[in-house]
Amino acid sequence: MKAIQVEKPGELEIVEIEKPKLENTQDVIVKVKSVGICGSDVHIYHGSNPFTVYPRVIGHEVSGIVEEVGDKVTSLKVGDLVALEPILYCGECYACQKGQPNVCKSLEVFGVHRDGGMSEWLKAEEKNWHKVSDCVSEEAAALIEPLTIGAQATFRGEVRRGDTVFVIGAGPTGIACLLLAKERGAKVFISDFNQTRLNYAASIGADVIIQPKEVEVTEKIDELTDGEMANVVIDAVGLPQTFQQAVELASIAGTVVTLGFNEQPSAIPSLLLTKKELKVVGSRLQTHQFKGVIEKVEKGKLDPSQIISHRFPMEQVKDAFDLLENKPEEVRKIVLTF
Repeated sequence: MKAIQVEKPGELEIVEIEKPKLENTQDVIVKVKSVGICGSDVHIYHGSNPFTVYPRVIGHEVSGIVEEVGDKVTSLKVGDLVALEPILYCGECYACQKGQPNVCKSLEVFGVHRDGGMSEWLKAEEKNWHKVSDCVSEEAAALIEPLTIGAQATFRGEVRRGDTVFVIGAGPTGIACLLLAKERGAKVFISDFNQTRLNYAASIGADVIIQPKEVEVTEKIDELTDGEMANVVIDAVGLPQTFQQAVELASIAGTVVTLGFNEQPSAIPSLLLTKKELKVVGSRLQTHQFKGVIEKVEKGKLDPSQIISHRFPMEQVKDAFDLLENKPEEVRKIVLTF
C-alpha cells in the first residue's frame, strides 16, 4: 500500500509498505479516507520533534471506513465511519491512575512515536477508533481530533458560560479553542498578526479580533473588560513572550492555559501569580474528549470543516507541504484525501 513517509528530516516521500493484517482479537483495520496535516507533522519533517525515530509514516488526524475487525471487537462493524484517537498509554502509571493518560510516562502517539495514518490503510485497536455518524463527512471526521485539542484546553481552563476568554494565536489550534470556548458559552477575544486569520476568526464567531500591529493589546483587553482583564487566557502560540503576556492579561482569580512546547524561559515574576492567585495549567493532547466532541459534531453544535482552508489528494502531499512552507499565512488546515 502507499504511505507518506518522512525518510529523514527534509525528505518526504510516497512509499510502498506492507498492508496491515489482523493480528489480535481487538484489532481494527480501517481504509483511510482523510488525514489532516498538523504542526507536529511539519516538525517531524523539519527534524525538530525529539520523540521521532526515522523513517516515520506521519499523520494522526485520521478518518476512514472500517474494513476488518478482530474476533472480540464489539463496538464497530465493517462499513462504519471512524475517527482515530491517536494516543496509546499504559493505564498504570501515576498520570494514568490520575485520569491523565495523555501525559502517560509511556505515552505513544500515532504518527510520532509509531507509524501514523497517512497511508491507505491503518490498523489500531478498537479503543483507538471512535464511530462517527454517517451524517458527518469523512474530512470532518478526520478533524475531530484537532477539535479535541480545543476541548482539552477549555476543559483545563475551566471555561464557563459568561467567562471572557482571550486566545493568543488564530492558527488551527487557536481556532479550535475559539470554537470550543464559544460552545461553552464564553465571550471570546482572539489575537494574531495575520489579518486573514483574524478575519476568518471573526466570521466563525469571535466576539472581538485584536491586531497587535494596530493596538496595544493590554490596553485593548483592559478597555473591553472594564479593567477586569480576561478570566481565561489560552496561549496557542507557545513563545516565551506570549506566555508572559498570558499571565499579565489574566484577571484576578483567572486561569492561564499554555499549549506550547517552547523550551526558552519566560520572565514572569511570582508576584503576578500570587497577587492574582492565578492558575497556570498546561494542556497536551486530550483526555477522554472524543465522545463529547463527536456528539457535538453530530448534533451540529460544532463543525470541524470550519478549520479547513485547503484540500489535496495524497499524491500531491509535497505540494501541500510546499504551501505550508512558503505561504503559511494562507493556510488554516490542509486535508489530504486518500
